[in-house]
Amino acid sequence: MLAMLGSIGMTMIILACALPTYKVWWPFFVVLFYILCPIPTLIAKRNQSDDDESRITNSMFATIGIVISSFALPIVLARSLVIHWGACYLTLAGNTIAYITILGYFFGYESGDSW
Repeated sequence: MLAMLGSIGMTMIILACALPTYKVWWPFFVVLFYILCPIPTLIAKRNQSDDDESRITNSMFATIGIVISSFALPIVLARSLVIHWGACYLTLAGNTIAYITILGYFFGYESGDSW
């Protein structure tokens, strides 16, 4: 199920870039945010210290900042007329599906951890 959702999300991102109407690959930069998104949480889980509450809070703050940035990038590009609004909508839909996939992975396969 996660593989299918990930494929659908990436297909929407690629369609936002490659359709003949749009023909610009700027929306593909949101893939960098998909790579960066789990890194603060993974680092916080690996780092053991006494102040668990601040570690969790800081990692969630960084993760939320990355997620919001990935939704803001296509909107900023569309408002500055670098990409079409249709490409923006496809990218936002692909973002939503990709982050649901990442969330599903963390809840499905990483549920044995303490958080």
